[in-house]
Amino acid sequence: MTCDAGAERAPPPRSLWGVTYLDHAASTPMRPEAVAAMQPFLVEHFANPSGSHAASRAAKTALEAAREEVAALLGARPNEVVFTAGGSEADNLAVKGAAWAARETHPERDGVVTTAIEHKAVLGACARLERQGFRVSRVPARGSGQVDLDALAGALDERTAVVSVMSANNETGIVQPLAEVAAIVRERAPHAVLHTDAVQAPQWLDVRVHAAGADLVAISAHKFGGPKGAGALVVRDGVGLVPLIEGGGHERDLRAGTQNVAGAVALATALRITDERRAEDVTRIAALRDRLERGLAGAIDGFEANGAPAHRVAGVLHGAFPGVEAEALLVALDQRGVYAASGSACSSGSIDPSHVLLGMGMPRDRALTSVRFSLGYASTDADVEHALAVVPECVDMLTGVRAS
Repeated sequence: MTCDAGAERAPPPRSLWGVTYLDHAASTPMRPEAVAAMQPFLVEHFANPSGSHAASRAAKTALEAAREEVAALLGARPNEVVFTAGGSEADNLAVKGAAWAARETHPERDGVVTTAIEHKAVLGACARLERQGFRVSRVPARGSGQVDLDALAGALDERTAVVSVMSANNETGIVQPLAEVAAIVRERAPHAVLHTDAVQAPQWLDVRVHAAGADLVAISAHKFGGPKGAGALVVRDGVGLVPLIEGGGHERDLRAGTQNVAGAVALATALRITDERRAEDVTRIAALRDRLERGLAGAIDGFEANGAPAHRVAGVLHGAFPGVEAEALLVALDQRGVYAASGSACSSGSIDPSHVLLGMGMPRDRALTSVRFSLGYASTDADVEHALAVVPECVDMLTGVRAS
């Protein structure tokens, strides 16, 4: 699983099915290298890695090699990496598992602190804990899209067991000040465990650095060119968790079930390729994003990005189209071959305004007009040009309908 520096790089896939795909924050196409790494473990080396015969030992060797690679890329030790079925499971294991473990050893530690802009995997886990008697605080974000650090500090106390603050927001792309968060947590609630949902981070940030102060770090392969159904959770040594899934002794007794060897191998490969190409990709994709933003702002009256531009990842443009309902615009764009989103893919089909935008203090009316365009490693100049041709036309059509 090493990189062959002399190998010819496979080209990224062109626009899928001839359309412009601007929803990479929801899911990315698999990197060709990850597909190639995964295939032998779907067909040839399919054995259960927990078995004792040679075929199982080969699968186990590949699994542990993937674990070592992921650990190095996330700034962890191999024994600190737990493979999961994705980011939502990793988030749930982290938040619920740490809270339950704290209650078992220190019943007085019943506090859970998170932000109002987290992914619903975290918010849902916190809501479950609240129904089980935990005190849950949801800290707002500022208009910039970053968590209100003063409010965070005020929510912490000696009874806080778990703090969960994401690395980069899945809707706005705003990067959270995780180092500052960690410092506040260590000062105000030194016994608390800090979890970060880093699912949106690897393509844009060096997680080894950005999440160095976190005790629990969750990622998901399909956000950076790996397969769906494969994720990982870094569990730093000394952090106690109660498992969600119990059974055999898999994954340090933290996640029972036969491991997805093919998924783990592909996750590790995609993460490595992403890390190797991050600097180049970030520069290129940020230029595409900025060109898209300038073009939309020049062509559409009132268009404006949401959140502070200085804090967002390279691939996300989240903006408001005054007078245009986001869902209507998305339908029109879909019909013209431009795929975007109004927020998290986990909330698709909802006509309620984004909880992330409301958590930033955005008025409901503006939130309902906001659309997310997210680019990735496979995005091209042609994608931006097509979007700049189609989006203004759709906006004009919709505003004309509303005016008639």
